[in-house]
Amino acid sequence: MGFGFNLFFIFILLPLTGILLLFWLFSRKIIIGKMLGIVWGGVLSLILFLGIVRWLNSKIILKKDDYYGEYIVNRNYFKGKQTDWQYNHFRFEITDKDSIFFYETEGEKILKIHQGTIHTVKPYNSARLVIYMENPIHHILASNPTTYRASWDFYLVFRSPKFYNVFFKKGKWQPIIEESIGRYE
Repeated sequence: MGFGFNLFFIFILLPLTGILLLFWLFSRKIIIGKMLGIVWGGVLSLILFLGIVRWLNSKIILKKDDYYGEYIVNRNYFKGKQTDWQYNHFRFEITDKDSIFFYETEGEKILKIHQGTIHTVKPYNSARLVIYMENPIHHILASNPTTYRASWDFYLVFRSPKFYNVFFKKGKWQPIIEESIGRYE
């Protein structure tokens, strides 16, 4: 816990517990024992609750093999024609042989494959992705991605001189289904 909890524990909880224990030992009243149980039950419940909340809100710690898989453009961040176009034209795969294959596509059809290798560095707790591409380098892969971690997953953001930021998440590419309900054409 933190400094405030330590102060509470030393200056409030321990003296209160000692006083209630002394009263309980001398008076043998059940109500004082119940009060003692309620105080400690509340403190332990609060500690357990805060521990669970901290665990649920903590960011995932990535290892190298967490990066292996297929990636698609994340259409949840920005909606519209530009994102849909990027989704249908770019995706990549990182294999367990530390290879990266960046695909330029037209929907399902792969037009061009850019190959490279990956490794990770661990400046802190979580591994960060480093990409080495063979020439010519595609503009999306001109620099290493920034990894954004959440509680249960992560996504990669590549800085592109043409598109600014391109967001990728793990997933399999599927055709975009146009919603034609309510549209007049």
